[in-house]
Amino acid sequence: MSDGEVFTQLLARPGCRIERIVSTGQATPVDDPYDQPHDEWIMLLEGAANLWIEDEDESALSPGDHLLIPAHRRHRVTWTQADPPTVWLAIHFE
Repeated sequence: MSDGEVFTQLLARPGCRIERIVSTGQATPVDDPYDQPHDEWIMLLEGAANLWIEDEDESALSPGDHLLIPAHRRHRVTWTQADPPTVWLAIHFE
């Protein structure tokens, strides 16, 4: 497992940012979930991951799975496959 995920910005425009994220076994700390001021749409491209979203069941994600995380909905990645790496596409928008 590497120390950190790799975030690559693919496109940035006012109100929209698209990024590729490569995870190799990382997870979000239980006591520090994401709480973003914008919506985020994610799609898992490769690998596998588990995602917890506040007020929902934890989801197991496989390639092709996607979902919308509304603004200020606390969420965290609970597990990512390390080998081969897990690759995400994330679109952040207002």
